[in-house]
Amino acid sequence: MAKQKGFIKLKGSLGGLTFYQSKGEDIVKTTSGVTKSRILNDPSFKRTRENMSEFGGSAVVGKAFRIGFANIIKSMSDSTLVGRVTGLMKRVNSVGPGVRGQRAFEILNNKILLEGFEFNKQNPLDAIFYAPNTSPTLDANRSISTWVIPDFNTSNFINAPEGATHFKLVLVTSVLSDYTFSVPLKVYEPVDELENETNGIDMSAEIPLGGMVGADTTLTVDLGFAAALPATVGVLNSIGIVFYQEINAVFYELASDNAMRVDVVG
Repeated sequence: MAKQKGFIKLKGSLGGLTFYQSKGEDIVKTTSGVTKSRILNDPSFKRTRENMSEFGGSAVVGKAFRIGFANIIKSMSDSTLVGRVTGLMKRVNSVGPGVRGQRAFEILNNKILLEGFEFNKQNPLDAIFYAPNTSPTLDANRSISTWVIPDFNTSNFINAPEGATHFKLVLVTSVLSDYTFSVPLKVYEPVDELENETNGIDMSAEIPLGGMVGADTTLTVDLGFAAALPATVGVLNSIGIVFYQEINAVFYELASDNAMRVDVVG
């Protein structure tokens, strides 16, 4: 490593040298790196290839997770969601069966890793909405999800953002399949492609902030399956709250303090 001198300062790589700035000084060093061909073929990079395979699979399963909540994810998520979901799926993968580089993603068997996942890390649901309620329940086929929120005082159990006049409670249900590694194709594929990413949403009417709601609130999502779902898929039930401001009888969704989490996987 050496320092650059003179009036012209270079940045980037040229002729086997890399030019960059560090702590206010202009530095030059020889370019180092490993070729793609070596990574893909050299036995000494076997672990690297295994990690690349499973990280790629985590991204694939993470995308399926996000598609399952596409109907509301924009209102609920923060800028770190993609990376956090990929990391979540890598944790699921790390305890999956199989050899390294081909370990499976088992959703229902590892539901404890998914339950409690917050779509907005800065606004966890319990900090925004904390009225007494129980987790959503599923019918025998795991096709119909129901969430009942008993009547409560909105002044006591909601931490609403400035300017909010109303809110909606939200139930989103999504199916996420297990994924296994296809050796011939060298990619991860869903075990149950037909059911995978099936989803639905139910939202309450706009509820005024201040005082009692006035009645219990029941939200229901019917995914439409006629037969019981296989154990190779998990049904993710997420609950949340969205805030609105009423102006001249029109409700405008607010961009801040909306919150949602994966509450239970069945």
